[in-house]
Amino acid sequence: MSIVVVATLTPKPDAVDAVREALLAAVPKVHAEPGCELYALHEADGVFVFVERWADADAMKAHGKAEPLTTLGAALAGKLAAAPDVRRLTPVPAGDAGKGAV
Repeated sequence: MSIVVVATLTPKPDAVDAVREALLAAVPKVHAEPGCELYALHEADGVFVFVERWADADAMKAHGKAEPLTTLGAALAGKLAAAPDVRRLTPVPAGDAGKGAV
């Protein structure tokens, strides 16, 4: 079963544009990682949210150590107001199976 993760990154006010650029540069590289099913970036009010779906726990674990994420971490150093909030989600089946799951 796929694993869904939501990661929220809050940049310092003066670093929003630099953080956006770093995130945009990372996305295509993450898309090429084995097991990446979804890695979608969203933004609201200067906060960035990734909605991710990984094929399995091994793929998600590998992502955490992969070059795109380590490079991104270096690019974000000193630019975030707090550590990223990363949450692994458990599905709660409800309603139409095609519309009720990521």
